[in-house]
Formats: sequence, structure tokens, C-alpha cells
Amino acid sequence: MKTDDRAIDGALVQDYQAGNTRALPELVKRWHKQFCNRAFYIVQDADEAKDVAQDCWRTIIDKMETLEDPKSFGGWALRIVYTKSIDALRIKQKERKNKDSYANENSLVDEPYSEKTVLKQELAKAIQELPVEQQHVIRLFYLSDYSLKDIAKLLN
Repeated sequence: MKTDDRAIDGALVQDYQAGNTRALPELVKRWHKQFCNRAFYIVQDADEAKDVAQDCWRTIIDKMETLEDPKSFGGWALRIVYTKSIDALRIKQKERKNKDSYANENSLVDEPYSEKTVLKQELAKAIQELPVEQQHVIRLFYLSDYSLKDIAKLLN
């Protein structure tokens, strides 16, 4: 970032801290697209990236009074975007894991209790620890009885 840009950002932050509400839209105009791009780089979902950027603005506005060096706004704000993007990614992965876990539990509950059922439950737990792509292949082959050719066609 150029020294001039840092000075402009610093002046806008100081204006906002002094009570000038017109400085905030200027900061948003200068930074929002970068926030969205940074968030997208991490979450790989355009809508999620926009939500993260919007959430970051709420945090930035709430905490801008605590920013001691106004010229460091860019780095400070991008750290917030990075942190919130990672948090969003973790939440998304946790939700996905919970959905997979719920689906596995429901498919196993319908069977009567037997050694085979216990073995299937242990297998389902082991499968959940694998990467998502490998989980799909194993489920298709062992649980849905797809052939390897069918799986290859299905997953390209």
C-alpha cells in the first residue's frame, strides 16, 4: 500500500473518531471490495464472503475508537477480515460434519441390534474422520453398492 493511501485512511479514521460520520462511507468505498476479495480467498463462496465483509464492518465500526494508529487501519481491518473468514469457515465445516454425522446415525438406528450393527457404527465413525471426498467414495462403494466405474462417472 502506498504511503499516500495510508495517510488518506489515517485522516478518514481520525475524522470518524472525531465524530465526522461522512468519513465512514469513504472508508467503506475504499476498502469493501478488498474485504470481500480477502474473505472469498478464504471461504471460497461469494455470498459467504459478502456476509463476512459485512460482519467485519460492524466490528470495525464498533472498535474504531480503540484504533491507536489511524494510519494502520488497512492492516488492522484486514486482520479482522481474516479472523472472521476463518471463523466462518470453521462454522461451515462444523455444520457439514454435524449433518453427515446426523445422516449416519439415522441410517443406523433403523436396524435391529446385532454385531453387524455395532460393526457398521464403528465403520461410520471411522469414515467420518476421513476427508469429505474419500467419505463419498467409501459410502458409494460400500453402503450404496455402486461399482468403481459408476463412482468414477458420478464423481468425474
